[in-house]
Amino acid sequence: MEHVPTVFFLLSTLLIAVSVESLPPPLFPDEALPTKSGYLPLKPAPGSSMFYAFYEAQKPTSPLPDTPLVVWLQGGPGCSSMIGNFYELGPWRVMSRATELERNPGAWNRLFGLLFLDNPIGVGFSIAASEEHIPTNQRQVAEHLYLALVEFLDQNPGFENRPVYFTGESYAGKYVPAIGYYILKEKPNGKVKLKGLAIGNGLTDPVAQIKTYAVNLYYSGLVNAKQKNQLEKAQEISVALAKSRKWREAADARYELLALIGNMTGLATLFNTARSEPYRTDLVVDLMNKREAKRVLGVSETARFEECSDDVDDLFREDVMKSAKFMVEYAVERTNVLLYQGMLDLQDGVVSTEEWMRTMKWSGLEMFLSAERRVWKDSEGVVAGYVQRSGKLSHVAVSGAGHFVPSDKAVNSRDMIEDWVLGRGLFGGEVVKQTISSGFTESS
Repeated sequence: MEHVPTVFFLLSTLLIAVSVESLPPPLFPDEALPTKSGYLPLKPAPGSSMFYAFYEAQKPTSPLPDTPLVVWLQGGPGCSSMIGNFYELGPWRVMSRATELERNPGAWNRLFGLLFLDNPIGVGFSIAASEEHIPTNQRQVAEHLYLALVEFLDQNPGFENRPVYFTGESYAGKYVPAIGYYILKEKPNGKVKLKGLAIGNGLTDPVAQIKTYAVNLYYSGLVNAKQKNQLEKAQEISVALAKSRKWREAADARYELLALIGNMTGLATLFNTARSEPYRTDLVVDLMNKREAKRVLGVSETARFEECSDDVDDLFREDVMKSAKFMVEYAVERTNVLLYQGMLDLQDGVVSTEEWMRTMKWSGLEMFLSAERRVWKDSEGVVAGYVQRSGKLSHVAVSGAGHFVPSDKAVNSRDMIEDWVLGRGLFGGEVVKQTISSGFTESS
C-alpha cells in the first residue's frame, strides 16, 4: 500500500506532461501582441468607434514622449488597416498560412510608434452606429480621423507632444492629404503635432492618373498599338464623365477600364506585374476571424471581419474620381511630403504619380523637377530604387515592389520611412556618397 501514492504521483505527472505537450502553441507569441488595441469613440457620432492597434517602438532612439508616431491608413475605399498590420508593415505578419505569424524583418515600429486605424468607421473592426455616420467624402474622413487621434492621445498621457506622421497607400492617397490638409488649415495649433505625410502607390488625382494607363502599358510591351487605342478610348469615357461631374458614372467607367486592362494583359494582378497570383491578403481575413485574434485585439468574438466593406465602397463611389491634389499642394508648402511607388504596380504606379506631381501648384515645383534623381542602393549594394527630393517634397520609386511596397520589400520600405522621418541619407541635407547603416546611398 505504501507504494500506491508514488505510482499515482507518477501517473498524474505523466498525464499532465502529455496534456501540456498536446496543447498547440499560441497563435500570437508574446512579442506579437499589440502594445494597446481597442476602440476610439467618435463623440459626435454616438455609438460609433474607430478600431485601432498600436505597437510601441522596439528600439527608440529618443525618449518616448519625443518618439515619432507613425499612423497607417489602408485604402479601398473601405479596406481594413489590419491588412497593413498583418501583411505589410506590422511587427508580425502572415505570409504563407493564416495560422502562422512570422516576424517581420522590416517592421515600421523599429524606431517609431506605429498606429493602425480602421478608417473610415464601418471598415474592418470599426463600428458605425448607422450608415448615416459613415463618411462619404474626404472632409468627413478627416474630421473623424482627427477626433480619433485626439482621443488616442487623450487616452495615453505623455503622448501629446509626439511628432505625428500620417502614412498610407492606394485610396489613402486621398485620406492622407485630407487629414493633413484639415490639420494644417483648421487645427494648426491643435493637439496633433503633424510633421509629415507619406503616400504609397496612391490614387490622388484620378483623372490625370488614368490618362497614363494606355501609354504605360504600351511601352511596357503589355499591349499592342491596337489595344493601346482601345484603352485610350476607354480612358476618355471616364475622364469625360468626371469633367461633366457625373462622379458615380466616371468611377464605374474607371472600374470597367481596369477590367479591360486585366483581360488584355492576362496578369494575375495589376498590382504587381511579377506575381503569378494575387497578393494573399485573404490570409489576414482568415487570421482576423479566429477567436484568439479577436481576443488578443480586444474585439467581440461575434464580430465578422471583412478585408474590405462593399457598403463603404459604394458610399464612396461619388468620391472615387475626385482629386485630392489641391490638398497635397497645400500641405507641401507647410510640411514634409513623401510620395513612393512600387515600380511593378500598373494601377497606381510611378508613371501615374509623376503625371500629377509635375502639374502641382507649388512654389518649389520648378526646383523639384530640376533636382537630380539619385540611385538608392541597399546595404548590400543592390539598387533598391530611385530618390528625387527638393524642399519638402520627396519622391521614391521602389525597385522590385508592386502596390504593397512593405510586403514586397520589407526592409527597404522600413529604411525609406525611417530615413525620411529622420531626415538622413538621401533625405538629408547633404548627398551621401558612402553606404550608411540604413542602406540609402548615392550611386557612384
